[in-house]
Amino acid sequence: MSNLPSPRTGRGELVLGLSGISKNFGAVSALTDIDLELHAGEVVALVGDNGAGKSTLVKVLAGVHQPTSGTMTFQGKPVTLTGPSSALELGIATVFQDLALCENLDVVANIFLGQETSPYHLDETAMEVRAWTLLNELAARIPDVRDVVASLSGGQRQTVAIARSLLLNPKVIMLDEPTAALGVAQTAEVLNLIERVRAKGLAVLMISHNMEDVRAVADRIVVLRLGKNNGVFTPEASNSELVGAITGATDNAVSRRAERRRADTHTGEEAGA
Repeated sequence: MSNLPSPRTGRGELVLGLSGISKNFGAVSALTDIDLELHAGEVVALVGDNGAGKSTLVKVLAGVHQPTSGTMTFQGKPVTLTGPSSALELGIATVFQDLALCENLDVVANIFLGQETSPYHLDETAMEVRAWTLLNELAARIPDVRDVVASLSGGQRQTVAIARSLLLNPKVIMLDEPTAALGVAQTAEVLNLIERVRAKGLAVLMISHNMEDVRAVADRIVVLRLGKNNGVFTPEASNSELVGAITGATDNAVSRRAERRRADTHTGEEAGA
């Protein structure tokens, strides 16, 4: 796939672009002049404090909300999302934080929920084969696709939700807090899944509050503050830089701690000189 760059070294084809996107709810401005680019084979982390506009932006991209102003392009062409179905048809899939899985149904039924093959006469064999194919592409640790979702771990459930999002061969996948409430091992499993999705050439938008998870997989970190863009960073950016952009305060506990460490290091070097 010639349009794919090496992770963290370059960008592939521009898949989704936002320019000057604003969203008002009456007199309340939730988003103001948002610019965002998502490229093939790239993970972009969207971070910000509560109320920064992350959820509103995701809903705009998912077709739930229509922007008040601004333009959106998909693979270089202007597009208008009239609803969630139009976003899916275009190639934008979303995995929301609640995953929207039916715990009493098995893995196959959840992957094909609403997209069943021949709904009037279900082709269970074809659906099972396709489910295994999707899960194998993700190197997923699902023991049996006929296990009910209620028996799966948090990481395995996230896997099922991601596999379902791949069913319609999207170009963009948005993951809302994919590692929230997961243990260390399950978080590592989900981060590995995100890297495999990137390796398939998809553009990934990951919303997260966990800076360590963001640093582990993101190629770029986009900060929102009070509904506006407030910087684009690389994973190598310091915690104080990120916290400052997220909170709007350059003088905070993280920056003060970093300053003390630099001062201690400098003092130690002078003492050893």
